[in-house]
Amino acid sequence: MAIVQGTDSNFQQEIAEGVVLVDFWAAWCGPCKMIAPVLEEVDAEIGNEVKIVKVDVDNNQGTAGEYGIMSIPSLLLFVDGELKAKTAGFMPKEALIDFINDNK
Repeated sequence: MAIVQGTDSNFQQEIAEGVVLVDFWAAWCGPCKMIAPVLEEVDAEIGNEVKIVKVDVDNNQGTAGEYGIMSIPSLLLFVDGELKAKTAGFMPKEALIDFINDNK
């Protein structure tokens, strides 16, 4: 499954069904740039089990504010629209997959 760009207007629709990992990020954020290829690898490896949605906090401040995003990258895991877990900062691929599997 391809990584989806989330916005204030489509966010609730994107997280409504299944296991969804949301990456709150910004273009100027160094650790966000570091985790982007890791998210691509996770998508390639387990994209059939988890949908990945990226939300640019600069352009979607409503959604970022609603979920109390104070630092980026922030990764939130939703299952059928319900927030199950939240973490912040860079993670290697194995740790990110464990985070997903431990909380879905």
